[in-house]
Amino acid sequence: MNRTLVIAKPDAVERGLVGEIITRIERRGLKIVAAQMKVIDEKLASRHYEEHVSKPFYPDLVSFIGRSPSVVMVVEGPDDTWKILRTMMGTTNPVDALPGTIRGDFAYEVTENLIHGSDSGESAIREIGIFFPDLG
Repeated sequence: MNRTLVIAKPDAVERGLVGEIITRIERRGLKIVAAQMKVIDEKLASRHYEEHVSKPFYPDLVSFIGRSPSVVMVVEGPDDTWKILRTMMGTTNPVDALPGTIRGDFAYEVTENLIHGSDSGESAIREIGIFFPDLG
């Protein structure tokens, strides 16, 4: 089995959409093998978003992800589970996300787009290690 990291971001929690996100993941036949609700503090956010540190949007990104709790999950499925999740999520900009995707159905702005999913198998391993170090 293959694993990836998924985060239902603060806006998903605030809007009561975590159940919908989990339902879609499970209906797709994927399995949630770990989950926790937590506020992602600046230290954890800096590790998670390390590739964005020098970008102008980084401070807003860290502020947003830490403003209230997120639900962080490890999802298991077949090879390239990360690709399946990314397709289910829809494009980063919800304006361009197709209906039927999480962002296409529920998100309305690029800065608050409800969900994060690892963007490669390598990223999944790194991100799972950050949030769930005991799952190694």
